[in-house]
Amino acid sequence: MIEYISGKITDLQPTEVTLDVSGVGYLLNISLTCYGLLQGKSEARLYVHESIREDAWTLYGFGDKRERSLFRLLIGVSGVGASTARVVLSSYTAPELESIIVNGDSKTLKGVKGIGAKTAERIIVDLRDKIKPGDETLLIDVPRHSEVYDEALAALTMLGFTRQNSEKALKKIFDETPTVTVEAAIKKAFSMM
Repeated sequence: MIEYISGKITDLQPTEVTLDVSGVGYLLNISLTCYGLLQGKSEARLYVHESIREDAWTLYGFGDKRERSLFRLLIGVSGVGASTARVVLSSYTAPELESIIVNGDSKTLKGVKGIGAKTAERIIVDLRDKIKPGDETLLIDVPRHSEVYDEALAALTMLGFTRQNSEKALKKIFDETPTVTVEAAIKKAFSMM
């Protein structure tokens, strides 16, 4: 089992990163939170969750063990797969998600694509006693990019939103806040779709 991978960042997208480790490139699926942490860095150390199935071997990367633990808890809930868990962790930071679950805020959780009322309640019931919120917060410093709109659009379509709905939401977001970051634009778009 892989605990973490440290290497040179050779490609960084809002939903995935490629780390070069001694000439071998590892593709890891990441959340927007992790994407924000990696921007501007040339090297990274990501904690890994492996998903090994008959037809695929997929790696998920996380900036810290806390985010990885939440991911593992989420995929342990009936009806929540890896893609949905990643969307949840892209919508909220680890401390925010912990607070939502501990406080039983199913209304907020329902705002995430792929999470209905029953699934939100199931997540809260299954995980409330397993989560002990910590005091530390994840600091995310996301630099500005000239291609922010394109990156946000690509991320939304990779996460399963239609291009038309994504463009409509992003247009409104960028009209209101032209200097918005990729991560912020995507999070706002989640709440609009």
